[in-house]
Amino acid sequence: MKFFFCLLLALGILLPLSLFAQEAVTATVSEVRVEAEAESDETIQAPYLPPVLGTRIYSGKKTNVIDLDEFPTITNNNYRQALAKTPGLYLSEETTPLLSIGYRGLDPSRVQYTQVLKDGIPIHADQFGYPEAYYTPPLDTVDRIEFLRGGAALLYGPQPGGALNFITHRPRIDRAFSFGSTSTFGSDSYFSNFTYVDGTSGRIGYYGYYDHRESDGFREANSAVALDAGHFKLVLDATTDSRWILSIDAYAEEHGEPGGLTFATGPGTVNYNENRDATSRFFDVFELERYFGSLAWEKDFSEATRLTVTGWGGYYSRFSVRQRGGGFGTLPTGPDADTTSVEHQKFYTEGIEARLRHDYELWGETHTVAGGIQAYHTYSPRQDRRGEIASDRGGELRNDNEREIFYLPLFVENRFHFGRFSIVPGVRLENFWQSVQENVNVDKAAAGTPLADESVSDTVPLFGLGLNYELARKTELYANVSQSYRPVIFTQAVPTGGTTLVPENLQESRAVQYEIGFRGSPRPGLSWDVSGFLLDFDDQIGVIALPDGFSTLANVGRAQHFGVELAGELDLIGLFDAGQTVTPPAPMGKDHQPAPPSRLSLGERIGSLSLYANATLLDAEFVSGPLDGKTPRFAPDYLIRTGLIYRLRDIVKVALLGTFVADSFADDGNTPERFVPAYSVWDLSAEVKVYKDLSLTAGINNLFDEDYYSRITNSGIDPGAGRNYYGGFSIRF
Repeated sequence: MKFFFCLLLALGILLPLSLFAQEAVTATVSEVRVEAEAESDETIQAPYLPPVLGTRIYSGKKTNVIDLDEFPTITNNNYRQALAKTPGLYLSEETTPLLSIGYRGLDPSRVQYTQVLKDGIPIHADQFGYPEAYYTPPLDTVDRIEFLRGGAALLYGPQPGGALNFITHRPRIDRAFSFGSTSTFGSDSYFSNFTYVDGTSGRIGYYGYYDHRESDGFREANSAVALDAGHFKLVLDATTDSRWILSIDAYAEEHGEPGGLTFATGPGTVNYNENRDATSRFFDVFELERYFGSLAWEKDFSEATRLTVTGWGGYYSRFSVRQRGGGFGTLPTGPDADTTSVEHQKFYTEGIEARLRHDYELWGETHTVAGGIQAYHTYSPRQDRRGEIASDRGGELRNDNEREIFYLPLFVENRFHFGRFSIVPGVRLENFWQSVQENVNVDKAAAGTPLADESVSDTVPLFGLGLNYELARKTELYANVSQSYRPVIFTQAVPTGGTTLVPENLQESRAVQYEIGFRGSPRPGLSWDVSGFLLDFDDQIGVIALPDGFSTLANVGRAQHFGVELAGELDLIGLFDAGQTVTPPAPMGKDHQPAPPSRLSLGERIGSLSLYANATLLDAEFVSGPLDGKTPRFAPDYLIRTGLIYRLRDIVKVALLGTFVADSFADDGNTPERFVPAYSVWDLSAEVKVYKDLSLTAGINNLFDEDYYSRITNSGIDPGAGRNYYGGFSIRF
């Protein structure tokens, strides 16, 4: 009942607002209906994606466009600021370059339940066997972030947590050369530099950047970060109907892992209340390398038909060293403290995807069909070693296995368009083959368990249906029901421990998401979106203890995530201008004297002041299995973001951004030591152009020095950063 009451209340508030807005628009501008859909990236406007874009159909789906240009320059890939206007995404914060984002109560760890893409190419270490996103591009190079909810699995891949697609900059086409460099300095010895060059000469456009970040971190020890990334892109014939795009990426980062804290006291504990900046792991380290390339061909056969073919491939290396013998918020002790667990995973990935979109005439209307096929392969060897001293980065080989994925999905959607109403059925046929072969497993040898040589294959059809009804200009109702699923990952197919069993009947997890909403953006500076959703996630995989010291993986439960999402933005100065009448210029007189100038609007004179707010109200619970009645991890009852953004053309940007999160648990068992208290954090940032080619930036993160944390791991509580400062400058010409 709470869910439906909140939805009705939101509709009751926003429907009159939308009608008022429509009256304001129609009183000043006659309505013009344009049926042609946006095609180029330059036409995309926040906050929503158009019904059809390129080779994809977004009609009948809940979408968001995160336009980073709306904010002052975001430094250090601060996703708390980047996600300020986007409901439904929970950020599990840490001070490393790694990213953890959850979706409507799904586990945020390394964005593993959400499909993550860069320019439409998946960037998880592996889409299926190891769906963790250790890499994301620097936000300095991101033009926009597209976020899809229901229906994303049919469009991009099976994960139930929607899709985040980072759309990066292409070369500018209005000049042969341009240059920009941004340097930022901050607390804890933070320094970053992002430098780029781009331009177009003749048929060839180019874009390249170098990104460097480093920091000592705020923890007492072992929290330093060093990151280097480079990118080069060539575009051939950018303005023609047949374009080639070549991209090459190089990325390397290393950071310390200072470990977690605890509220417990006693020998060896590292207590949060005594020192929230303390370190419990002094030798743990994580390293990542990624080298990737892609080649895309975009062909516009006509205004009605477009084809995109993209091929990609690369190498991904994940390396970690962790000292053994530690517990939850405790220092390593005992004989294990003199040893390390060394894990090295490599991923060799290649893929190719073709997408075609075609508009056709039927029953006197224009309809759209879009679909394609993808071929994807990953070979992923993994080795685990045991170091003999606390800082050892090598040692005795304990595990050696080879893992492989072949993936061949086919997908198609059709937008049937009848005046104001659209219906979009879709289907995706998932075909994948997974194999894991163990060459060495010391624990299994000691337990008498045979080495694994497992191969599984499956064909999973996914279906979806989207509906869209345009009430008035840029004001619409939408609904969607779509299936998704989560395959058995590498570590579940063949656990590296010697006492975990895998039953033959272990099934992939399946989800169905229902969504209905009402959104509008009838004029610049005014937008809203309110929706209700249900995410039904069944056959989740977990571990069940057995009486003989063994454990078994099993399909342990079903969770239902009910909720309401609300988002709105209003330009307060624009609202004032909407009620005013701008005096038109007087005609030239007989004496040919100049006409008096027209009166500029307030917004043209002093800028815009946008008030935004969004909220996710969530009721998530396991409804069957051993966790029946428990709350899924990181599923707070509310997540609210609000703030003010002031902009004066391209001269000044100032943002005050607030985040409010309810309490939650960091495990599905809801144990007391994994409780995450509610918290609120405010950020203040500014960017000012002081000269034609020079801008200054500054900011204060955690403005009111909130004592909080939003991430707990097996090593303990990972504290959030206290108040910290940064400032810098940008040069562009």
